[in-house]
Amino acid sequence: MKRGFYTIMSAQFFSSLADNALFVAAVELLKSGGAAEWQRAALVPMFALFYVVLAPFVGAFADAMPKGKVMFASNFIKVVGCLLMLFGLHPLLAYAVVGLGAAAYSPAKYGILTELLPSSQLVKANGWIEGLTIASIILGILLGGQLVGHAIASRMLAMDFPVFDTGIDTAPEAAIFVLIFIYMLAAWFNTRIPHTGVEMRPMPKNALELVPDFWTCNSRLWRDKLGQISLATTTLIWGVSGNLRYIILAWSAAALSYSTTQASALSGVVAMGTAIGAVVASVRMRLDMATSVIPVGIAMGLFVILMNFIGNVWVAAPFLILLGAIAGFMVVPMNALLQHRGHNLMGAGRSIAVQNFNEQACILGLGALYSLSAGMGMSAFAAITGFGVIVAGVMWVIYRWHQNNCVKYREEVEHLLQIARHDNTHG
Repeated sequence: MKRGFYTIMSAQFFSSLADNALFVAAVELLKSGGAAEWQRAALVPMFALFYVVLAPFVGAFADAMPKGKVMFASNFIKVVGCLLMLFGLHPLLAYAVVGLGAAAYSPAKYGILTELLPSSQLVKANGWIEGLTIASIILGILLGGQLVGHAIASRMLAMDFPVFDTGIDTAPEAAIFVLIFIYMLAAWFNTRIPHTGVEMRPMPKNALELVPDFWTCNSRLWRDKLGQISLATTTLIWGVSGNLRYIILAWSAAALSYSTTQASALSGVVAMGTAIGAVVASVRMRLDMATSVIPVGIAMGLFVILMNFIGNVWVAAPFLILLGAIAGFMVVPMNALLQHRGHNLMGAGRSIAVQNFNEQACILGLGALYSLSAGMGMSAFAAITGFGVIVAGVMWVIYRWHQNNCVKYREEVEHLLQIARHDNTHG
């Protein structure tokens, strides 16, 4: 791997670390403020909001500037979101601002891989990026849980600054203040990312011109016989995984009577399994083999439902590791295949923006449904059952869809797989 790849990994690690710790801090901020359950659940769709709204623009923006600069600006926006949260803006609105930074960050983060590395290294690079991202999720969730816990929070709040009053009086506020500096560290790494030398694609003077271009790109990827399958699969996996991040916190409280700090540790266990699955996939899978993992998704949905029958942490921990490993093993080859097809069809930044739009729209839709259901009194157990049925059912539909493509459009599918096989070998 080129040296610049490791700089990208470092920047991604610290930015994702802060993102996940901030999620736990925001949940505790709402909880300590007496917010209703639906508001805490609504953090997930609020984070996804700008991914969906700005999808036509962020991909073109990432393609118009050196991606290191885009990532730097994105981390600065996240810092602004943290400050707004500390200055008293409603946590849901402030967290949406952090989501704005993340929406701008993602096309640059993934798009730069296709600029920096040959196609033959995409699956391996995705495996390392996803593995490191999951490691940062594990540590971020654990860090957030510890920062809002009594042991560390009491020490931070006991610190007295001379001359001025910070106005930080609660554990989640102290946690958010610390996370600002982690975002700043990530931004510093962004300044060290090398220019790849790829020609920039200038933004049009009228930004609204990007809307029809985006929908054209979206349609093009959905029409592609491999792109549509990989896009449908990753959309579902990330849509469910994004919401399970909060549902596991709620489930831990209901099934195990865990506090936020304890529940955050259990959420990290899922991410640990995902990291294992991602690394295994990066070693064993190739681009042209990506669609073979689809049946695993049906099993993943059934595994989600089994969570309802677990009431012991010693059973829950290995079970959640296995569940995470299945998701990680699936998403790495599918992400790589999607990036490969998107890069060939429309360019890296635009293809990642299309991917983000679909995935985050799924997170937004499922999250809004869960928030509405929580407001109406639905339990975490019922939500888990619903999510499991959705995953198993939709993955079965995708599996049948791909089988139909292989029969009805056999020559086209074989041609596209041949391109992926060639690029994987000679890229």
